[in-house]
Amino acid sequence: FAYSTEQLFWLAALPGLSGATLRIFYAFMVPVFGGRLWTTLSTASLLIPAFGIGYAVQNPETPYLIFLVLALLCGFGGGNFASSMANISFFFPKSEKGNALALNAGLGNLGVSVMQFLVPLVITMGVFGAMGGDARPTAAGEALWLQNAGFVWVPFILVATVAAWFGMNDIASARASFRDQAAIFGRSHTWIMCWLYTGTFGSFIGYAAAFPLLTRTQFPEIDALQFVFLGPLVGALSRAGTGWISDRFGGGRVTLWTFVLMIAGTAGVVWFLDMKDQPGAFWGFFAMFMVLFFATGIGNASTFQMIPVIMRTVIDRTAPASLAPAERLRQAERESAAIIGFTSAIAAYGAFFIPKAYGSSIAITGGAEAALLGFLGFYVTCVAVTWFFYTRKNAPVRC
Repeated sequence: FAYSTEQLFWLAALPGLSGATLRIFYAFMVPVFGGRLWTTLSTASLLIPAFGIGYAVQNPETPYLIFLVLALLCGFGGGNFASSMANISFFFPKSEKGNALALNAGLGNLGVSVMQFLVPLVITMGVFGAMGGDARPTAAGEALWLQNAGFVWVPFILVATVAAWFGMNDIASARASFRDQAAIFGRSHTWIMCWLYTGTFGSFIGYAAAFPLLTRTQFPEIDALQFVFLGPLVGALSRAGTGWISDRFGGGRVTLWTFVLMIAGTAGVVWFLDMKDQPGAFWGFFAMFMVLFFATGIGNASTFQMIPVIMRTVIDRTAPASLAPAERLRQAERESAAIIGFTSAIAAYGAFFIPKAYGSSIAITGGAEAALLGFLGFYVTCVAVTWFFYTRKNAPVRC
């Protein structure tokens, strides 16, 4: 498929756009339908893009518009993430929420790395035999089963769907209407945490989506498929393995220093892109991106740890004195779950804007540096916001 760089960046960006939009709705579905039913239905829906991609790539005459639609349908996976995070938050006490959310999200984010590692392997072999369709020759004469990029996920989706229906439970106290959850839109901290989580998770998911294509366009002499899966892998593992740090030292403090590290990493990427024709520039570029992925993982865990802490404090301050402690706790947990899902929805637009920013920057200036400098400026604002609202001596909510 002979597509331009701009068209390829659009295909990389659209799953993030639809996924982020779907997350907004998915985030509120668990308390309405129950975690078991909603997880089963939303997981089964992933079969649509998996089969669609598998069939579309077998026909070289498939229009670009069809691939745009399939890219949008891939956003079902992003919606799933928001509802899973909202669901799991009901199952753990405050002292363990940070680690539980980090593990759930970190292992989920691992899928990006698994995909970038697995797909280049499975398209080189007839994994499904005659059922999977015929191979197609490349210009170099190689035989590729591009359809396996979609079909390989079908067995896993089916197993996960069955496991969700027969293995999950609903929590009666987690039931709530959309109106009950809508209180979060009047909380200033909802929007502040959207800003911060866009800086952490938005960066992770955007960098993960665009890293392979950015590497290929800026360093065409490098076989990027050998290395690019490591970025999302580092980010996912750092998220899964560092939740305890925020539980111990405080999410606000960890988040602030995470953004400082991201500023340094972004500056490093710009530095090595400016000298990309020099020997060793790729390895400096790659190392700085590993720093960025590692930092986003830590920040993803720390920002999510902050939300339940903030809401417990806010509810205790604002709830009527007559409200029983148990009901205050339920309200805090209900709003925390909704905020976690909603912030992940807003932040997920990073999966659209970061690849699109790269594509626009390259089209206008010939390089990605302008986009990266914009990201750096955003991280500076995140440091200021975290310090002012959550870590300074007289912060509204120290956490």
